[in-house]
Amino acid sequence: MRRVPDTAIRVKIAPDQKSVVTGDGEFVINPYEEYALEQGVQLKEKYGGEVSVLTLGPERSTNVILKALALGADKAIHLKSENFPDDPSAVARAIAAELKTVEFDVVLFGKKGVDDDNQQVGPMVAELLGIPCVTQIVKLDITAGKAVAHREVEGGVIVVETSLPSAFTAEKDLTVPRYASLRELVAASKKPMLVKAPQQFPGVLETVSVQYPPPRPPGRVLGKGVEAVPILVKVLHEEAKVI
Repeated sequence: MRRVPDTAIRVKIAPDQKSVVTGDGEFVINPYEEYALEQGVQLKEKYGGEVSVLTLGPERSTNVILKALALGADKAIHLKSENFPDDPSAVARAIAAELKTVEFDVVLFGKKGVDDDNQQVGPMVAELLGIPCVTQIVKLDITAGKAVAHREVEGGVIVVETSLPSAFTAEKDLTVPRYASLRELVAASKKPMLVKAPQQFPGVLETVSVQYPPPRPPGRVLGKGVEAVPILVKVLHEEAKVI
């Protein structure tokens, strides 16, 4: 489970032009991990077992871990690091190293982090563990030691059957996350949370620069009503070159 800046905050590029200033901005559970967490809790409610949350991040990740525990996770592992490389390969190796020490049937990731959009950590972890991985799923059924996952594609659905253990990355239509009650938020602090240092792995990517997107050009009024249609078609064809 990732801790990410709330997408409502205003992003400010740091003076080094290679990172963004997060400061004391609001941080939340990565939305795609909320879908994955809800799926895990639903599987537990249907089949039994337990849901463990694994987070790699700084001390301040405790708040989102407690939120996950309030949402139905049974326990948490916090790989605490204040300066772990912001690199999908390094993160995946650290997570895989930890998962090799525990038993599991299903590993659920969000399809991506809303901060970097890299979509790499889940499949990388699965590859390092030597287990199957089905990405961007919108439905998951578990029966008799196997899983059937649905992936939406343009014009249809791909249905994938795989053995367990397996990894899956969650799309937004997988579940509807529940809300935590005040009682559940209070009880979360009593659930077990193991805090330990992650295994260290070097990053293999270098951020060269971070830039704001170019400003949008001002809009143009081409006319009114049906008389403007030929002008609009001409502009789209000759200037925008989209038709």
